[in-house]
Amino acid sequence: MKILGIDPGFATIGFGLVEFTRGVPRMLRYGAITTPPELEFSARLVMIYNDMTELLQTLKPDAVSVEELFWGHNVTTGIGVSHGRGVILLAIAQAGLPIYEYTPMQVKQAVVGYGKAEKRQVMDMTRRLLKLERLPRPDDAADALALALCHGRSATSLLARAGGGAVGR
Repeated sequence: MKILGIDPGFATIGFGLVEFTRGVPRMLRYGAITTPPELEFSARLVMIYNDMTELLQTLKPDAVSVEELFWGHNVTTGIGVSHGRGVILLAIAQAGLPIYEYTPMQVKQAVVGYGKAEKRQVMDMTRRLLKLERLPRPDDAADALALALCHGRSATSLLARAGGGAVGR
């Protein structure tokens, strides 16, 4: 099963594609979609939609794991990220792909085993689980890989509990 993790945003959108074979993850690709800050916000959203559509067509994932938003102190940034996330969800839905959403705490729990782990712990465990020599850059891409791992580990666990065996199509 190929799972595409997406760390939503409007300036930088991280993506990470992980393939699970019999519960073993393997990183296939990661990177980021970026939008120029000098563009009007609506033009940036169009760019995100077009790039997401192309990414989905190119990578052909079986499922997409997207981070749910956590509202911090900067509401203005949160609103922009919400708009970007909406465009991302639209592109995924129009591609007919299943969408799975996880909170940051759920990602930490699935990847590190502790829901209140620090960001560096999640990044290091992501690197280790995927047998990477160094941390993926930008951080948004590393976060996206963690989201893909989260879904892969959660899906494997749920299928095993239901007697469904290994994840795969």
